[in-house]
Amino acid sequence: MTAECYLIPAQEARTELVVVNSRFIANAAPAFSVEEAKEFIARIRGEFSDASHNVPAYIIGHGSSTISHCNDDGEPSGTAGRPVLAVLQGSGLGDVVVVITRYFGGTKLGTGGLVRAYSDSTRSVLQALPRAQKIPTHTVLLSLPYNLYERVIKLVKTHQGQVIDEEFATLVTVTARLSFDDLPEFQNDLQELSRGQIQAEIIATNTETIMPLADSPSEDD
Repeated sequence: MTAECYLIPAQEARTELVVVNSRFIANAAPAFSVEEAKEFIARIRGEFSDASHNVPAYIIGHGSSTISHCNDDGEPSGTAGRPVLAVLQGSGLGDVVVVITRYFGGTKLGTGGLVRAYSDSTRSVLQALPRAQKIPTHTVLLSLPYNLYERVIKLVKTHQGQVIDEEFATLVTVTARLSFDDLPEFQNDLQELSRGQIQAEIIATNTETIMPLADSPSEDD
């Protein structure tokens, strides 16, 4: 079975730009349903209730199966919501919601200026946004002798897996999570490493596991 995986936000992010005295605050977050997206939009609007505009856009799902929405929130038609959504659609992300808050600085930006400002604000927050993958995974259980422990842990990581639990008794019991696609090759390498003595037992399956990406930007960067 081939796993369908796609990029999603790993957590919320916020950036700010100033364009001709207007202040643009961009907030982005993961949203796995329209309800979650609406809740985030309402929260940001509540936080910045004195702003001139709070322009929302979201994409729920990914690829050919998505729900998308945007709104100009009082800006001239087509100058705010659509540019934000267009940047989201070009980003490759799914399950994402963005709100661009604008505090008007006293100088009109014009149609082209507004499109650029909202687009640039969206790009800015997406650059700061930590990424994760939504991917189908199996959780597996392994019982192994101590002399193979280090090599098996390394093997899990080589196959982009996660070690989620370890118990040390007569044998070491390791619980790990691997993607549908990576598990068959992991099993083959495990058989070779253990000379056919160790087999990973599937104990759970999750078709929508969120796996953070190691090279994704974070708040500490």
